[in-house]
Amino acid sequence: MKARIVTLPGDGVGPEVTAAAVRVLRAIASHYEHAFEFPEHLIGGCAIDAGGDPLPAATLDACRGADAVLLGAVGGPRWSNPDAAARPEQGLLKLRAALGVYANLRPLQVHPALADRSPLKNARLHGVDLLFVRELTGGAYFGAKTRGADSASDEYTYHVGEIERVVRRAFALAHARRRQLTSVDKANVLETSRLWRSTVQRIAPEYPHVRVEHQLVDSMAMLLLTQPSHYDVIVTENLFGDILSDEAAALAGSLGLLPSASLGDGRVGLYEPIHGSAPDIAGRGVANPLGSILSAALLLRHSLHLEAEAVAVEAAVEHVLRHGPRSPDLGGQAGTREILDAVLIALEEHISTTLAFFSGDRAGG
Repeated sequence: MKARIVTLPGDGVGPEVTAAAVRVLRAIASHYEHAFEFPEHLIGGCAIDAGGDPLPAATLDACRGADAVLLGAVGGPRWSNPDAAARPEQGLLKLRAALGVYANLRPLQVHPALADRSPLKNARLHGVDLLFVRELTGGAYFGAKTRGADSASDEYTYHVGEIERVVRRAFALAHARRRQLTSVDKANVLETSRLWRSTVQRIAPEYPHVRVEHQLVDSMAMLLLTQPSHYDVIVTENLFGDILSDEAAALAGSLGLLPSASLGDGRVGLYEPIHGSAPDIAGRGVANPLGSILSAALLLRHSLHLEAEAVAVEAAVEHVLRHGPRSPDLGGQAGTREILDAVLIALEEHISTTLAFFSGDRAGG
């Protein structure tokens, strides 16, 4: 397969973790005889520094013409002035809207070897396997904004079509998993949430084999920490999804572990670790690259439809989580390069073992 994967390393540790993910994708291409290209473009703070625009036209054009986009992180203290005309996060929001990637998938599993890194008791972590589906291009983040001397406002709008498309995506994902969907809103207060809940209720009969429940966002914040294993697929709007999925990341032991995929109805998906730019450790070679590497696995699965390759990457990461080495955020001392090298070795072993198995299976008839 030939694929053009645009890379947007961005700011802080973004270039470090993105480079690690690209190394893994190059290894996949070599082993499975694919031809991947990795053109690199600017986004975020570094793009502001270079030309004043957090999403240059050349970057957007390249992303629109790609098969997939791999992002690092954007932002940092040097661009943190909220009154600045151009801010790094604006580039990311504009890119999501331009690509029409309305469904943000954030899978979360608690690896047994890392249960001690979670603030929760191990008994509550057994069997935790969540998939957040966050609506990504509507709500307060994209509404009209005003700011005066003593007041400010953020328009909070959702249209039925925006809700329908992400909810149907969540139902389909739930049907392929454990057939349980939790919809999160604030329907006791917000009119947008009442529209959200009524839309979910109207769509639910289309998926009779999926059990649906509704939770208010404040209750859900508590339940994620008290009974996380109860949940399967969780669908919610943009602001709630951002907060809840970051809260749930504590279950896994580190933000550095968690990937995401942003998908729409088009062919181009946007993939990134959920952590930020971590400017305090940028350039020190200690950033955990596993969230970015697992985002690359999601890229292989959802944009390139290469399931065996995605499984190989995930198996390699699982091996490293089980046997080490570990980065500082996971209680170890290994740097980015050491973690990457361990993943590449585990990937080589997984592929060799898999090929040997299937070769022997064919030989045995």
